[in-house]
Amino acid sequence: MKERVRRVTVRLVTKEEMPRWIDLMSRHHYLGRPEMVGEALCYVATVDDEWVALMGWASAALQVKVRDQWIGWSDDQRHRRLRFVANNVRYCILPGWNLPNLASRVLALNTRRLAADWQDRFDHPVILAETFVDPSRFNGTCYQAAGWENVGRTRGFGRHGRQWEEHKQPKTVWVRPLQRPAQYWLAAEFDAPIFTGRSPILDVNTVPLEGPEGLLAALERVPDPRHRRGIRHRQTTVLAVAVCAVLSGSRSFLAIADWAQSLPQDLLKRLGCRRRSDDSIERIPPSEPTIRRTLESIDAAALDRVLHDFLQRQGFGRAIAIDGKTLRGSGHGAERPRHLMAAVIHQTGVVVGQSAVDQKTNEIKVAQPLLDPLDLVGHVVTADAMHTQAEFARYVVDEKQADYVLTVKDNQRLLKTHLAQMTWDFPPSGGNPP
Repeated sequence: MKERVRRVTVRLVTKEEMPRWIDLMSRHHYLGRPEMVGEALCYVATVDDEWVALMGWASAALQVKVRDQWIGWSDDQRHRRLRFVANNVRYCILPGWNLPNLASRVLALNTRRLAADWQDRFDHPVILAETFVDPSRFNGTCYQAAGWENVGRTRGFGRHGRQWEEHKQPKTVWVRPLQRPAQYWLAAEFDAPIFTGRSPILDVNTVPLEGPEGLLAALERVPDPRHRRGIRHRQTTVLAVAVCAVLSGSRSFLAIADWAQSLPQDLLKRLGCRRRSDDSIERIPPSEPTIRRTLESIDAAALDRVLHDFLQRQGFGRAIAIDGKTLRGSGHGAERPRHLMAAVIHQTGVVVGQSAVDQKTNEIKVAQPLLDPLDLVGHVVTADAMHTQAEFARYVVDEKQADYVLTVKDNQRLLKTHLAQMTWDFPPSGGNPP
């Protein structure tokens, strides 16, 4: 029997197999054929191509008090993110297959592949599974054995059309995260990257917004070059929206604006977005043209310094990389493309300083002026082989009180030869070798 349980596989039911799946579920499950609401997937478990169990998944229940309390989300978050929860609406072990551990084995195999199947079929993930168990019939033992958690009981009400009716048959509610930390993502203020499909720089939910050490207070220090007449959005608000959007993975002005449009009203209020009118409570985010004009008009160097100081206080940015890049598409006719030297935080990819490299100089001469405004005490500066120069190394250590990691190539052949001949390790602090 154990060998047969080990051979069990779980797969999606094909279109041609659906009539058989429906017939077997109708005949052998005590609730009969399920009413699969919204997005739904049907599975079959097999042993050597013989059907042994059936499972059906559908959209999550609209409102379940104990589940919602366990997640900790607000009503607005629940409405926006309920589609990332899937409900196991039916589970049936077919007659003759009541083998030890079979139920928990099938359940575990199904939940292991559910998220990927949901993404493939509906183009969005599910990160939490839920189900309801009738305690008068079952104890939920297989769910417990498969790693599910019992979060409480329903109140014994069921939804019929638009009405809630009491049926006096409360169910136990079981949940299982399909990806961690599902509970945190569902209740987070900003949408997690897994919901948006973006590649974030960091989790914006970890960035404090309000208070004297928050992002809004930091951005107040960026000078506002705009004329006061006709201003509709505070510069601090526009910058905060842009910074949070970029940290969340937005890569263009339009993407920033789309990200802002997706924010709920409570977050627009926290970011300082204006009311639609004096007598309205609705907040509206800055538009793409407003974001573009604001970012193009500000002192970029001042914003870089403010962000560097802010991220440093938050524990980000202990390692700074300097590197030069040519801006694609910046050349016109006989005009050569622009070349910039940038200081970038390793952990986040945020640019905290940048300087143009003109045709009359090179990156070596720009490196020190680029780092001059930055507080680098206790930091590590990394750079490519071009900056492996004694003068730059002394500058980093003596003037900036930082450490460095520099690449050694053929531009420093003697140093490269000495390093290749070394037979002992040495500490980066420059202490005496053993």
